[in-house]
Amino acid sequence: MSTAAEERARTPSESGVDAHIYKVFPNDMNANATVFGGMIMATVDRICLVVAERHSGRVCVTASVDDVHFMAPARTGDTLIFSAACNRAWDSSMEIGCRVIAEDSYRRESRHVVSAYSTFVALDADGHPATVPPLAPETEAERARHAEAGLRRETRLAHAERVRARRGGAATRG
Repeated sequence: MSTAAEERARTPSESGVDAHIYKVFPNDMNANATVFGGMIMATVDRICLVVAERHSGRVCVTASVDDVHFMAPARTGDTLIFSAACNRAWDSSMEIGCRVIAEDSYRRESRHVVSAYSTFVALDADGHPATVPPLAPETEAERARHAEAGLRRETRLAHAERVRARRGGAATRG
């Protein structure tokens, strides 16, 4: 049996989720009569987890949510369409990006409502970080997301280092 490090690079399309559909009902609303953002965030996390586990072939956990951008509201009766893909893979971590579109199914009009970027870590059988296969972007858009993921990682690691230094070297958890 080969290890993840020995496996060939995988493309984003091999692990991606193209169109997970969620129909919005009144119980999904917040006090402003728009879709509750926490419901969308939980759904994004679950879908991104599927992508991370498909890419790595392992159990994964959410390590961070770097960005969640709410671009426009979704309302009762909208159909939410979630699409997610692995943007980049490092040693044991992967950035997964998710885009959410709200569609008015009656008029066939759609709008971009959320973009989110999360980092997942693959785990071995003992719960320790495990090596993941590299990512091989194929399209120009995938190569752009790959490069942008590197920038987000640099920002995340630099921020963690600044916090650690400010705390006198103490861990940044909690």
